[in-house]
Amino acid sequence: MKKYVAEPFKIKMVEPIRMTTREERVEKLKAANYNVFYLAADDVYVDLLTDSGTGAMSHEQWAGIMRGDEAYSGGKSYFKLLDAVKDIFGYKYAQPVHQGRAAEKVLFPTLLKKGQYCIANMHFDTTRAHVELSGGTPIDCVCEAAKNPAIYDDFKGNMDVEKLEKLINEYGKENVGAVLMTITNNSAGGQPVSVKNIKETAAVAKKYGITFVIDAARYAENAYFIKQREEGYQDKKIADIVKEVFSYADAFTMSAKKDAIVNMGGIVGIKDNAEMYENVKAMTIPYEGFITYGGLAGRDLEALAIGLYEGIDDDYLKYRIGQMEYLGSKLKEAGVPFQFPVGGHAMFLDAKALLPHIPYNEFPGQALALELYLEAGIRACDIGSYMMGNDPDGVQIESEFEFTRLAIPRRVYTQSHLDVVADAIIAIKERASEIKGYKIVWEPKVLRHFTAHLVPLDK
Repeated sequence: MKKYVAEPFKIKMVEPIRMTTREERVEKLKAANYNVFYLAADDVYVDLLTDSGTGAMSHEQWAGIMRGDEAYSGGKSYFKLLDAVKDIFGYKYAQPVHQGRAAEKVLFPTLLKKGQYCIANMHFDTTRAHVELSGGTPIDCVCEAAKNPAIYDDFKGNMDVEKLEKLINEYGKENVGAVLMTITNNSAGGQPVSVKNIKETAAVAKKYGITFVIDAARYAENAYFIKQREEGYQDKKIADIVKEVFSYADAFTMSAKKDAIVNMGGIVGIKDNAEMYENVKAMTIPYEGFITYGGLAGRDLEALAIGLYEGIDDDYLKYRIGQMEYLGSKLKEAGVPFQFPVGGHAMFLDAKALLPHIPYNEFPGQALALELYLEAGIRACDIGSYMMGNDPDGVQIESEFEFTRLAIPRRVYTQSHLDVVADAIIAIKERASEIKGYKIVWEPKVLRHFTAHLVPLDK
């Protein structure tokens, strides 16, 4: 079993968490309509619902909170953030927004016209929704290796570049509004993308005159995997890898609530296209606020500028990915199927393999997430057919994956917490055949997994 990588920090403050009984959890889950998003956080012991905005900020970031400039226009904290984006990513323009989906909301309508396509290695849920809200159609084009969770591949998040070019020719280049690269590839299991693949994808986009965008939520974790796995990058600094990766793109969106380790914040980065930047500014003002605060308090901008640097620290990243590898090694030893190797921010349990008796339209990923809560008060979420939703005709989409995602917050949980998680999963594996599926009894039209109501099936 892989040795746990010790934390490169001391704990200065603690937050009590409550342990519930199984009987309590049965009732809590019923009251939550069998949807983990409705559970009160106080009723969760280990919360792995998301790594977005749930990290622990450093003492420097908390000090920055006190230094934040709350001027409505032209505050110092805004310019500090601009300097950080220029330094780390090499981009001339940056627009702060309140989170990642806001970045998508202000950028995608400037790139996509009604009826156009956005082709990605894989779209995450909010990205997919914002492409559709812009009138576009999201198309996933992930490499074949990602589709087999059991096999090892260094870069399962990669774009299928050959397929990408075929799709552009099939649709017509004028009908493809953007090519998108999600790093790391969340929906494929938090899997990394290589520099080689990013460079090749950028070359195809440039060949056809299509804007190439990076979804940069987990840019630092992706850079760490590149350093560990890609030939020629072992001796390079994380900061240098980051700068090279972003040099191939025209723009990026970022949920800074992930690798920038803040509780709220996002960025649209634009390399050098002044017209694109003006269009983004025009969208920001009515939806997010004036351009120098973009829906954020000055203190948030200050913490974000600091967090961008902390997220690319080598010791921190070694510990961060080490947590995933430790949990993964325990589960692999016990024969639990998951997207292998582990991703950067989460463990993606292969619910299709663990619960083969539950069909996709009874949502095995969701069933496993609910069972984890019942077993030990652990909150996780579905990344599968339940999350995918329905097509325009109302027919349930069958996802290529049926994952249950355990997203690990940054600098929050210890080895003992991960041991509790591993023990709970292994216990569930022993009685997996007893677990039942679920059906939806109410759902919204968009992003249903956040608010849908479900009931367990008796069969």
